[in-house]
Amino acid sequence: MSDSSPAPTAAPVLDVWCDLQCPDCRSALDDLRALRARYGDRLELRLRHFPLEKNKHAFAAAQAAEEALEQGKGWAYAEAVLARVEELGRKGEPFLVEVAAELGLDAEEFDTALIDGRHILIVDADQAEGKAIGVTGTPTYVVDGQRLDGGKSQEGLRERIEEIVDRLLAGQDA
Repeated sequence: MSDSSPAPTAAPVLDVWCDLQCPDCRSALDDLRALRARYGDRLELRLRHFPLEKNKHAFAAAQAAEEALEQGKGWAYAEAVLARVEELGRKGEPFLVEVAAELGLDAEEFDTALIDGRHILIVDADQAEGKAIGVTGTPTYVVDGQRLDGGKSQEGLRERIEEIVDRLLAGQDA
C-alpha cells in the first residue's frame, strides 16, 4: 500500500553569516532567539561563517564552532562565544577551549581540532560562498534568496525576516 499524502515540505532556511568575534553579531543574538522562539523547528537557522580579517581570532572561533556542532552543541557554543567577544579578543584560542569545557564538550578534542585544522575547509567554503553572494560584513542574513545586511543596525531586520518566513510558511500550508 502506498502513502499518497504529500511529502512534508522542508522548513525555510535562514542562513546567518556571522563572525564570532563581532560585537554586531552579538547584538543580533536577541533577534535570533526571538525567531527561534516564534518558529521553533518550522525555521532552520544555519550558522554560516564569515570571519572578518580585522578580528584576529574569528577564523579559529569559526573552526571551534564547527567542532562544537560536531559534538552536538553548535548554537550553544556560538552564543557562548559571542556573549564574550571581548574576552575572545584578549585570550584568543585558549578561550575557545575554555568555553568548550564550560559547556561540557570535549575540550581536549577542541584543542586538537584547532591544531590539526580539520574544520578549515568548511570555514573557507562558507566564506567563499558568502563572498560569492555579496556578503561583505556581519551579521548578514539570507532567507528565500534575499540577502539582508545587519551590520551596525538590526533595526527592522527581524520584522523583515518574519514577513518572508511567514509568507513561505503560508505557501506550504496552501
